[in-house]
Amino acid sequence: MDTALAPLGNSSAATLLRPTQTEADAGFGARLAGLPPGRKMMLGFGVMALAGIALAMSMWSSHGNYKVLYANLSDKDGGAILAQLSQMNVPYKHADGGSAILVPADKVHDVRLKLASSGLPKGGVVGFELMDNAKFGQTQFQERLTFQRGLEGELTRSIGALSAVQSARVHLALPNQNGFFREQQKPSASVLLTLHPGRLLDRAQIAGIVHLVSSSVPEMNPKAVSVLDASGALLSGAPEGNASGMLDAQQLQYVAQIEANYTRRVFDILEPVLGRNNLRAQVTADIDFTQTESTSEEFAPNQGRDAEGKPVQATVRSEQSAQSGSGTAGLPGGVPGAASNQPPVPATAPVNGGAAPLQAAQAGTQGGSSSRRDATINYEVDRTVRVTRAATGNVKRLNAAVVVNHRSVTDAKGKTTTTALTVEELDKLTALVKETVGFNAERGDSVKLINAPFRVEAPVAETPLPLWQQPGTQDLMRTLAVPGALTLLALIVVFGAVRPALKAAQSPRPAPRLDAVVDDVQTLPAANRAPLPQLEAPVADDRLTLARTIAKENPQAVANIVRGWVSKES
Repeated sequence: MDTALAPLGNSSAATLLRPTQTEADAGFGARLAGLPPGRKMMLGFGVMALAGIALAMSMWSSHGNYKVLYANLSDKDGGAILAQLSQMNVPYKHADGGSAILVPADKVHDVRLKLASSGLPKGGVVGFELMDNAKFGQTQFQERLTFQRGLEGELTRSIGALSAVQSARVHLALPNQNGFFREQQKPSASVLLTLHPGRLLDRAQIAGIVHLVSSSVPEMNPKAVSVLDASGALLSGAPEGNASGMLDAQQLQYVAQIEANYTRRVFDILEPVLGRNNLRAQVTADIDFTQTESTSEEFAPNQGRDAEGKPVQATVRSEQSAQSGSGTAGLPGGVPGAASNQPPVPATAPVNGGAAPLQAAQAGTQGGSSSRRDATINYEVDRTVRVTRAATGNVKRLNAAVVVNHRSVTDAKGKTTTTALTVEELDKLTALVKETVGFNAERGDSVKLINAPFRVEAPVAETPLPLWQQPGTQDLMRTLAVPGALTLLALIVVFGAVRPALKAAQSPRPAPRLDAVVDDVQTLPAANRAPLPQLEAPVADDRLTLARTIAKENPQAVANIVRGWVSKES
């Protein structure tokens, strides 16, 4: 055995199973060059993929998250804004078919302020800024037209500021005022509104729009302003002289207000007695909107007697009198006595009929003399004119319906039961309702009050919105989606392509020296030791083959050697 192992003691045997100096000093490039073609292709693909991921990550981080700068822009405003963004070196994107412009989220407010200082976006509506660009030599008609366009634009902007209005258009008809016309035409206006989906305008808002337009134009009557919606329905009320007999919007609103007022009265009087949510009430009102006007004329007699039988003096409007005479002065004539010596009685003219003869004529004339006196008196004619207009909006009939819940009773054990109200209690409640609504049996009012149990439905518990459906979480996921996807792709490339190739190109582990193997073999017992073959000093390229041969010739010895190495390392 010693003779067989003797050749292993020289320098050649000492270097057996030990890598050569040239192979140990071989570089990483040489090992990469010695890889199989498949490994080389995998490594090249992995390196290029990592470079592309790094470039995409840098571009995404430089641009950041984009948000809407302006939406629903016209083509003219969109082009002007894009030109301004190009001059400002601000990156932008298009969305919604080009109607929206997106810029990085951290630059939205800054860009809006800068564009506002430049007067962008101008919008499709122009106002009085048209007057700032007045051309030299424009005619009076062009000046009037520019003013009208500016006034329409300002009104459109004001109406569009309402929360329920999406867009608006205003058309003004401003006739040319001329001092030579006896009857001047009055201005009028039409307003077309486009409301947001699900939004409505109440009567007060429509009246506000009408008042805004009529107050902005001189001498415009509010009745000359028409307000329409996108469907063409008239919102500002029916025209005057409604011959259809149907109630207009204002009359319907008045009826609704009357009914709501009566219903609120019923709730206010019964809720303190029954408690909240224990009654339901509805009041229907029949309103009379008939307009009636009557005119009467009365004439009083000129003369008459009052209630006491005294004559009523009439009012004299004018009076004329004339007196004439001829001949010598008359001498007393007639039968001598006391009757002929009395002075003449003053003449009086009756209201109706001819004038009475003069006293002198009745007494006769003496000496050929005559006299005549005429009087004409005109009296005022009594006249009374009465115009009576009946009030509109009177209540013709009221119908009230009230439902009262059963009474809830809780016993000593805490159990709650419901019981119906007694007839006396229902009568008292009915009397309260009648007094509240002003019940009038002559006009046909009716009040119906019943007692019935209310159905109580269990409240539906609102399930909280899952975390992944919350807007904040979705925004965070949307923000981290791109970098997360790029990071995951980079990890797949590293562990799937780059790492195996680099591991294959690492330097091999140094093999154990043959002299250590021989020493371990000699330490084995004779029973476990098999004769080793005669070995000659091998060359460096054959050391692996020699080690395989030793393992095949004496596997038990090699196994014991490996077992010893493992025990020493442990």
